[in-house]
Amino acid sequence: MTTILVTGGTGTLGRLVTERLRTGGHEVRVLARHAQPYAVDLIRGGSGLDAAVAGVDTVVHCASTPRGGDEQAAVHLIEAARRAGVAHLVYISIVGVDAVPIGYYKAKHAVERQIQESGLGWTILRTTQFHDLLVRVFEGMGRLPVLILPAGVSDQPIAVSEVADRLAELAVDGPAGRVEDMGGPEVRTFPDLARAWLRATGRRRPALTVPVPGKAFRALRAGGHLTPGNPVGKGTFEEHLAARYAGGATAR
Repeated sequence: MTTILVTGGTGTLGRLVTERLRTGGHEVRVLARHAQPYAVDLIRGGSGLDAAVAGVDTVVHCASTPRGGDEQAAVHLIEAARRAGVAHLVYISIVGVDAVPIGYYKAKHAVERQIQESGLGWTILRTTQFHDLLVRVFEGMGRLPVLILPAGVSDQPIAVSEVADRLAELAVDGPAGRVEDMGGPEVRTFPDLARAWLRATGRRRPALTVPVPGKAFRALRAGGHLTPGNPVGKGTFEEHLAARYAGGATAR
């Protein structure tokens, strides 16, 4: 039995990874800002981090935020892992972090490089966006009378549960370096995905596609965030929507 630390272990992905590892018989510690006994803010670091990694064989690094600070958090985690003699650091990243010039993607790519240069044994998995993210995007758009969608952009959403399964597998194996990217089962246009969300929620909205300028959207239109050659996910967006809105949604 190995001792595994999951950072961001109370989040959407980290919680599922933790469950799977515990089901597999491993001792799992959860590190999050408000999760006792390992309540640590990775961006700030501190002595609590050393206690969290002491005696740990593997760290699964799921903690991340688009609000900034991922690179500093990685510095603190890597330093603590070195002091503790951690053998394996597993990191979840995003397909396209090296191709799409978005601030959050650039930070994730920088963390990849930090891990690769850390001197620790490491594994990095990149996946496409989770179904949940698209739902949040559409729910935000749905507050307006018209859905405004970026023209020419597609997505390849994947079930977070499938990513959790893969991360748990990687955590109990040895360091594997950069493993094969993991994408959802289908590449779908944004209007197509939006129509699926509208049907599932019973909302009625016209959808308008508009061209969006800039390098980031040029990269998205080129499919820099997609991995059509690796459609390993099984769960579809419609299946996710059916489960999420099983209790019914009020049309608005």
